[in-house]
Amino acid sequence: MATDSKEIAIDMSPFFRIFKDNTIHRIPPPQFHPTSDDPTAAVRSKDVVIDRETGVSVRIFAPRHQDPPRKLPLVVYIHGGAFCVGSASNPVYHNLLASIVQKANVIAAGARKPLPIAFDDSWAAFQWTAAHANGKGPDPWLNDHADFRRVFIGETARGNIANDVAVRAGVQGFPGVEIVGIFLMHPFFGGKDEDKLYKFICPTSSGRDDDPRLFPAVDPRIRQMAGRRVMFFVAEKDFLKDRAMAYYEGLKKSEWPGEVEIMETEGEGHCFYLFDLSTEKAVAIIDRLVAFLKSE
Repeated sequence: MATDSKEIAIDMSPFFRIFKDNTIHRIPPPQFHPTSDDPTAAVRSKDVVIDRETGVSVRIFAPRHQDPPRKLPLVVYIHGGAFCVGSASNPVYHNLLASIVQKANVIAAGARKPLPIAFDDSWAAFQWTAAHANGKGPDPWLNDHADFRRVFIGETARGNIANDVAVRAGVQGFPGVEIVGIFLMHPFFGGKDEDKLYKFICPTSSGRDDDPRLFPAVDPRIRQMAGRRVMFFVAEKDFLKDRAMAYYEGLKKSEWPGEVEIMETEGEGHCFYLFDLSTEKAVAIIDRLVAFLKSE
């Protein structure tokens, strides 16, 4: 294999390796879950390119046609993947979003681009989605079905990007769009020690919790972050748990005026729920998230 002769910069086997020439070897190869617009299916989905110049796209999920039609809460979701792999079309994220859409009766849009431009691409996806608030956006699903008075921003393993979007949204403001809450599922944040993966991908960052993008509690704009509630999901054996708990405590002590909740799963590791949504502990997480999305 050609990649065997390259010098490895970051080794995240058995998932991927990043080489010093900035190429990535994905282990195993990327998987793709097809979309379906079957009107009889419990959940429909489709991919939409929102910027042809950059190739940024979103995957939109909607529950079965409502009769009579009605507006549904909107979830803007950012998938995980260590900032350099994965997409909303990956089976684990597709299945997660489909399950949430079906159980919570919401419409969802999942961003599909990785770092190092994930912050700006996720923001572009949010702006594109919010542009439908007047009912005259380019996508009929969002125009017809999304209730922009009940918007949620969520993520898996990338809490710093979801928070970045929420902070930008709060600072800029979007008429007709109300962000109710943010949910962070086994999120990634900066810690006291340098995160070597993040530092390699973003060399201008310290890779630590003094970077506002890695640890939003130190962002002077945090008081303006959109949303009334933030829901944290953590796991007892997750290697990222301590960083998530630090941000959880930091957010509670910050000038942001909203409410903070947390759910910890005992005896499990990072993102365990993604790989089998039918287990008792995975179901408990989805049920808690659905309750969060349905709450006022």
